Amino acid sequence: MGHAIQDVVSPIRMRLAQRIGWAIVWLALAAISINFLLTVHGKYSHLDPSAYTMFWSRRGWLWTHLGGGALTVVLGPLQFLTRWPRAFPRLHRWTGRIYMVGMLIACAGATGLIATSPAPFEIRSAFAATALTWLTTALVALIAIHRGRVAPHRNWMTRNYLVTLSPITFRILLQALIALELPPSPTTIAILLWLSWLLPLLVYEGAYRIVDLLRVSPAHPARMGARSSPAST
Repeated sequence: MGHAIQDVVSPIRMRLAQRIGWAIVWLALAAISINFLLTVHGKYSHLDPSAYTMFWSRRGWLWTHLGGGALTVVLGPLQFLTRWPRAFPRLHRWTGRIYMVGMLIACAGATGLIATSPAPFEIRSAFAATALTWLTTALVALIAIHRGRVAPHRNWMTRNYLVTLSPITFRILLQALIALELPPSPTTIAILLWLSWLLPLLVYEGAYRIVDLLRVSPAHPARMGARSSPAST
């Protein structure tokens, strides 16, 4: 009897711990994202060439990118609320569509910025790889949901949102580099751009595998006990 209660309580505790953990993660991401949006959009809120520097002649592409990106950063967390899709499926779908439109707008702005950028090839190619990864993860997520595969859709949209946050991750990595008094050369900047989405994806994949193992492992003792109980009687 005690083992049966323990077998039931353990998964409940695991789910509760998982929900609390994800809540902390999303709250932290929300705080960092809001700070990033206020800082970046505040910087370019005044039409001043000294604030825009090299983006002054390309401010149209810049604002296209920032406007679409702001939509995705703000709407992204709403899509991952546990009860949101079940309670408001139509609203969830429309919010997702607006998110996708925002992503396409941001990618259009990014394409214009990359095409007109005087930056070295390694930096432009790193930006292009980020945009391509962003679009690819969204496409795979869309294919999954059109096939009725909800779990893969959710996982791929999580990956997509981690790429959405790559500018914020890049900013954190760049500040860490400056704090270490290391010179931000073009090659270093390109490496940070790649790491800004590769590192979060690697961390997510590792955490996803660990959670899967934890979900499976409690079932093994129960199955073993079920198999051995007839013999013991």
